[in-house]
Amino acid sequence: MGWVIGGVLVVLVIGLVVWWQRSSRQRAEQKLADARADAQRWYERLGGQVMNLSANDDTAVKQALVDAGERYNASGSQLEQAKTTRQFELAGHTALEGLYYVRAARTAMGLDPGPDLPPMPGQQAAGALTGDKDVTVEGREYRARPQASDDTPYYYPGGMVGGRPVPSGWYSEPWWKTALVAGAAGVGTMLLFDAFFSPGFGGGFDGGYDNGFADGMQYADNNDFGGGGDGGGDGGGDGGGFDFGDFGGD
Repeated sequence: MGWVIGGVLVVLVIGLVVWWQRSSRQRAEQKLADARADAQRWYERLGGQVMNLSANDDTAVKQALVDAGERYNASGSQLEQAKTTRQFELAGHTALEGLYYVRAARTAMGLDPGPDLPPMPGQQAAGALTGDKDVTVEGREYRARPQASDDTPYYYPGGMVGGRPVPSGWYSEPWWKTALVAGAAGVGTMLLFDAFFSPGFGGGFDGGYDNGFADGMQYADNNDFGGGGDGGGDGGGDGGGFDFGDFGGD
């Protein structure tokens, strides 16, 4: 009788293992399908905006649309090569970033920016420029503005660069690109961070950004963005089912 009970238990255990493996596989397949669908949705939405929005003669608008087009191409390439949930999420993130550039271009053109977008990682902690800022670092002038201007044609949607918060706004040069490659410790980058965003640099902090430099740095410390890119760690928006909480950088 004991061997019968033992045999039944063995069959039950095997059945539970098979059921668990099948359920896990189904959940993984569903998660992958959801990530693929979300990424495709953001990609197609960006494509429609890029194809249908014509730039005027404004340099800032043209540059923002160029940056949006680059994100569109990059997202498409990522989608073609994606095989995992993580890879599809990254493709969707790239497309979402492109939509922020489109939104900036539309605002600069005086058009309706369109529906709100879910926040990218680190964006809310970094905040947004609220005033003009002109600094000179190592003999070179840099400018930052809340709105597009002829001398600040490069838009940044806000996020974490080299583990430090950079507010959204318009800049005279896309200096964060070098920082993303070389890290915040790159030549002159630390001085730029301090000059633009530190309250104690150069006689005060003009303009600032909504959540404050100190809040952003505290957020970075709490979320370990030591080597991040432009967008580490907010993940506050669900993006229609799109989970941004895993991203650490661009």
